[in-house]
Amino acid sequence: MLNLKLSHNPLIQYRPIRTSDLEVLEKIHGDLFPIRYESEFFQNVVNGRDIVSWVAVDRNRPNGQSDELIGFVTARTVLAKDSDIEEFLRYDSSRSEQTLIYILTLGVADSYRNLGIASSLIHEVIKYASNIPTCRAVYLHVISYNNPAIYLYKKMSFQCVRRLSAFYFINGQHYDAYLFIYYVNGGRSPCSPFFQLERPLSKSAVANSWTIIFPRELIKLLVTCAKSGFKTVAAKLWRKEDRKPSKWFKFKEPGSLLPTKHNKRMSTEVAMPQFV
Repeated sequence: MLNLKLSHNPLIQYRPIRTSDLEVLEKIHGDLFPIRYESEFFQNVVNGRDIVSWVAVDRNRPNGQSDELIGFVTARTVLAKDSDIEEFLRYDSSRSEQTLIYILTLGVADSYRNLGIASSLIHEVIKYASNIPTCRAVYLHVISYNNPAIYLYKKMSFQCVRRLSAFYFINGQHYDAYLFIYYVNGGRSPCSPFFQLERPLSKSAVANSWTIIFPRELIKLLVTCAKSGFKTVAAKLWRKEDRKPSKWFKFKEPGSLLPTKHNKRMSTEVAMPQFV
């Protein structure tokens, strides 16, 4: 696709992030996002400290910029039991090693948008997650007004499972967020079907299949979904009746603080609205 903002035909390639990307990474984050991250976050990204990242470059970019990043995605691994989406997983508490991949930031330089770069970067994350046997899902938050990102994730088969009220607090104003999940390696929602036949039933078994399998699994399904619904209602009531002060992430600008009351996943970083 020809991008009228570019004076040349781009040749987009993807690679892991490098320490030499630090300066440009900071600049693009500053251009795209309404908050400022501390330098520690960027150091963790380029040095791979608990964060995995991929970048896009334009090999046909002139003026010696053919290896300069024009898009990026950052993500990290979290334990399923420590995440804020445990209720959306068919989680086996006896398997404490189950993990998730959480997308922290995703962005593409303005002149390179609508070229499929964001989709390709997300595919890198999904491929990475799929190659981790213990990983069950990729998930992220999107600010409620970012319609292009919302459309993109739905198009890529992410499931929008919840709207979180006042999730972000940016420059003195609250914004809602959507929670999106992409299941991998057999990961599923607790409210998805509980059984899957390994092979077709024989004719003699067909007549008995519903009485053998369905009632027991249906009961499990209804109980699990009821518990999930109860948690949702309880969480809403708690937010209304018990407005306790939240912890805040530290950024360079006091007017750009985000609350952690909705998530357990992070200690020093926070996901930002996705810009694609």
